[in-house]
Amino acid sequence: MVAINEFVKRQVKGSGKTYSDIMTFKEIASHAEEQMELGYYKEGYRDGVRIVSCDTSLVHNFYCPFIKINEQTQLNAKWIKRQDGEEPYIQIRALNGAPLPAGKVEYILYRHDVLVENNEQSTDAEWELISIQAIPVGIEHFPIGPVTMMRNQLDLIGGTKANYLSEQWAESVRFWQHYAALDSGE
Repeated sequence: MVAINEFVKRQVKGSGKTYSDIMTFKEIASHAEEQMELGYYKEGYRDGVRIVSCDTSLVHNFYCPFIKINEQTQLNAKWIKRQDGEEPYIQIRALNGAPLPAGKVEYILYRHDVLVENNEQSTDAEWELISIQAIPVGIEHFPIGPVTMMRNQLDLIGGTKANYLSEQWAESVRFWQHYAALDSGE
């Protein structure tokens, strides 16, 4: 069974993150479960993390917040925390630009034992929906952001222990030099 983790509930309109104002979190979790049962997933950055593919017929139900950075892009940096107990980090958002259309959507699921490592489980379900990622058309691989990688590799609060290769670090930094989430203005 796939349940809803409290962390994913921050992905709503105005958050600067992927969201759906058509599907509920319950419907998204149910769809993720169906897709996983059909085998439409790949293993994530460590055992107990899965990336489940949204059916292409539903991709249009999700808002993709990303823009391609160019010379006209105005960027804003904020010092923020995602949740209590975490170290603040510098979040970069674009202040202008048109959101790119979603080419695909991926659901990030964590297995219960992985969530228990840091007491981040919201339910007793085997899997929990942690994140929804709308990926712009033409992008095949959506790397984890460098701040998330840092939090994971250093096993900081809010991270899930992992180790990355130097190529993965370089790929992430390079990707996020070309794309940014559009600030919602809220």
